[in-house]
Amino acid sequence: MLTSRFKDRPVYVASRQVLGAALLLCAMGGTYASSHREAPLIATMPKVDGTDFYMFNSYEPNRRGYVTLIANYSPLEDAYGGPNYFALDPDALYEIHIDNVGDGREHLTFRFRFKNTVDNKALNVGGKQVAIPLVQAGPVSVGDSSNLNVNETYTLKVLRGTDHDESGEVVTGPGGITTFTKPTDFIGTKTFGSVSGYASYARQYVYTINIPGCGAPGRVFVGQRKESFAVALGKTFDLLNLNPLGPRNGNQNDLADKNITSIALELPTHCLTGDHRNPVIGGWTTSSIRHERLLALNPGSVNHTPETSAGGWTQVSRLGMPLVNELVIGLKDKDKFNNSKPANDGQFADYVTNPTLPALIESLFPEAKAPTNFPRLDLVFTFLTGFQGLNQLRTVTPSEMLRLNTSIPPTPKGSQNNLGVLAGDNAGFPNGRRPGDDVVTASLRVVIGVLCTVNNPRIFGCSPSDAPAGAAPLTDGAAINDGVFDNAFPYLTTPIPGAIN
Repeated sequence: MLTSRFKDRPVYVASRQVLGAALLLCAMGGTYASSHREAPLIATMPKVDGTDFYMFNSYEPNRRGYVTLIANYSPLEDAYGGPNYFALDPDALYEIHIDNVGDGREHLTFRFRFKNTVDNKALNVGGKQVAIPLVQAGPVSVGDSSNLNVNETYTLKVLRGTDHDESGEVVTGPGGITTFTKPTDFIGTKTFGSVSGYASYARQYVYTINIPGCGAPGRVFVGQRKESFAVALGKTFDLLNLNPLGPRNGNQNDLADKNITSIALELPTHCLTGDHRNPVIGGWTTSSIRHERLLALNPGSVNHTPETSAGGWTQVSRLGMPLVNELVIGLKDKDKFNNSKPANDGQFADYVTNPTLPALIESLFPEAKAPTNFPRLDLVFTFLTGFQGLNQLRTVTPSEMLRLNTSIPPTPKGSQNNLGVLAGDNAGFPNGRRPGDDVVTASLRVVIGVLCTVNNPRIFGCSPSDAPAGAAPLTDGAAINDGVFDNAFPYLTTPIPGAIN
């Protein structure tokens, strides 16, 4: 078990410039918003850009024995982003993978495929039926979606093993349905009546599902949610125009006015852990597109897109632990990382064992001595293996993924510490990740060497003298906590409306 004692230690005294450099260099690693637009290629394909991945023991009352998985896609959605809003890609695979062995390979995969159907609603204008230019022809409410001009649906399959084809087993919903509906984005309160009206409309698309081979039922929801990540983005890019030693809630969350598209699953724990020899699971999300995508010269009309796809699948986005591709992986390998599998992460080992971020800090500010414990075993435990006795699988293959010990009881909403394990809340990050975990602050402190200062430091191959700034309470000042999320599946809250009536 890891507990934190750095709050009782004397705070390392360093210049504000030095500690500011730590955050500035982190910002240079990417867009600094978890995995929003984190690599050159994926920045051109927002529909398949995975932004955040959550995996935690469900803390909704009376849901013990379930694990919640949430994969967010489509970064930086402006609520007013009409007229087409933010449909997911019908020519892509969206997948959530589970490793319950520890070999860095998927042993369970939950595969989502989407379909967007245009109803071609028209108005009589001067005696002619003319197609309308909008996704809705009038108000939409619970039980009445007849005015929608575009309907988004999806199917869900579960695949087992590391070598799987297109088949898989179909997940069914109430009455045996195999096609589920994704609610339309929150266009505004005139379309949906009110914020509560949209919340009720979206809630009808939380489905109870039957997963082949899992016994007990689970739940699924796919739809727009309020952006769940928090960061002082503008001030960070303005040459770190903030105080990195200031209060953790001292800055505005620049993503507070954004929405996101979430793919959420709640599944029986025993379905994920398999044979129960080890309660720890690893998880990550990916998206894939076809090898070939061609623009059509004549796109056609209803339900014909201007693009055709062919060939096998190419993985273009991958996300497990937050901030890895931004802050750890070198720029030249960011697209390669998105295309890779955890089992092959040995090729990226140098980025973890000999990280460039602390060295960059020291090169700019020589008085800020970077941690000297090489290889950086503290980062290996954090990003590649998990911690023994906390969230390490029975087989230890160094591989980047989010790891969760399903036997650790969830901490109820209102009692969660947003620094997770660093603050003694072992139900939080990096033992999985809950929506309210402040992963920016926690990751900054781990990179600067906080693990060298807690418990028996030699467990991590370092001591306080190896990490002079390890106890510094770095923060970007845009804290997040469990209080801003719901206490029920899918936990992420109602999106921001595009317009208020």
